[in-house]
Amino acid sequence: MQEKYNFSPVAIEIADKALKDVEKYFNEIDQIKEYNQIKVLKAMQDEKLSDSHFTYSTGYGYGDIGRDTLDRVYARVFNCEDALVRPHIVSGTHAITIALFGNLRPNDTLLSITGKPYDTLLQVIGIEGSEMGSLKDYGVNYRQIDLLPNGNINLKEVERVLKEDSTIRMIAIQRSTGYAWRPSLQINDIEEAIKLIKSINKDIICFVDNCYGEFIDIKEPTDVGADIIAGSLIKNIGGGIAPTGGYVAGKKEFVEKAAFRLTAPGIGRECGSTFGVIRQMFQGLFLAPHITAEALKSAIFASRLLELAGFEVSPKYNEKRSDIIQAVKFNDKDKLIKFIKGIQKGSPVDSFVDCEPWDMPGYTDQVIMAAGAFIQGSSIELSADAPIRPPYIAYIQGGLTLEHAKVGILKGLSNILE
Repeated sequence: MQEKYNFSPVAIEIADKALKDVEKYFNEIDQIKEYNQIKVLKAMQDEKLSDSHFTYSTGYGYGDIGRDTLDRVYARVFNCEDALVRPHIVSGTHAITIALFGNLRPNDTLLSITGKPYDTLLQVIGIEGSEMGSLKDYGVNYRQIDLLPNGNINLKEVERVLKEDSTIRMIAIQRSTGYAWRPSLQINDIEEAIKLIKSINKDIICFVDNCYGEFIDIKEPTDVGADIIAGSLIKNIGGGIAPTGGYVAGKKEFVEKAAFRLTAPGIGRECGSTFGVIRQMFQGLFLAPHITAEALKSAIFASRLLELAGFEVSPKYNEKRSDIIQAVKFNDKDKLIKFIKGIQKGSPVDSFVDCEPWDMPGYTDQVIMAAGAFIQGSSIELSADAPIRPPYIAYIQGGLTLEHAKVGILKGLSNILE
């Protein structure tokens, strides 16, 4: 590594120490990986997956047996009634949007109990931006309850608000940290919150943004009472193979309404050609438990390495996780940009390019992104991004292999040390 990449000798020394410190935590990750691999394998076997399902439909896509089988496999993996998995869902934000718009109506209230949502959802809800086409524009109200200082859900405040506001139709829970300096929510935290909500009003829809969280635990939010969840196939569950797409899963009623929002009322899931990507979506799902484990190991390594280098990290290497994201606080704009550029230099694709902060659609601050990926924007591949705002936090995610992640992360640190 030193010979090929000319890393800082100090960075190499720190990396050796970091690897020794994190090695004992990898065994638990491997056990979770094995459990989830068996779960995915059994779901495919139970649905009698065959090469005849690797279809290439066109036009309306009527009778696409591969598409319909993939939905059923996902429903088994998530232990729920139904799932909608489509290449037409362009991102995690899009998947979340169809779940929200499909199930909320004018004068309903959406209540976020994990504070301010991820940046790209702010215009969807109508908190920021022109409001054109947002939930607010359609007469849907929004309220939020901030997390407690320790990162836990404020259950007392949740109970108080639910008892006073009868317009609340849906509770939104963001499992991952997003662009926030907080711990990701554990499955048992989500379970506790859902139990409280349902004890007050069983008809409230509990929605979980599951992006970056799939296969981190042996349970998913749908195992602990979530009515509907959504995520992206270019994150964990696509396994680095799915070229695009997203999913919505949960109770049949709510998934069907999301399908009507994706296409049109009365059409729903019955249409939508799949352009020959179904095989990759199946294969990506099959690889996802292993790839997610590699990404998780990469995050733990990054956490310990950068902590030893003197930076504040969240979570720490020995803390329990519920997503693949590693946050690092640089408190310095130049150091942040140098680190992100280093990640790009360590990428297999576009390693020769300098990434720069720019105005991205859906974001209110300029964002710098290192994404030298085989699939554009894939954050299960090693990537790092940061809004250009104090305290200048980088969010690292992904890593198809730990071996590659080491190179990219060390290149980022070496850039700063130089």
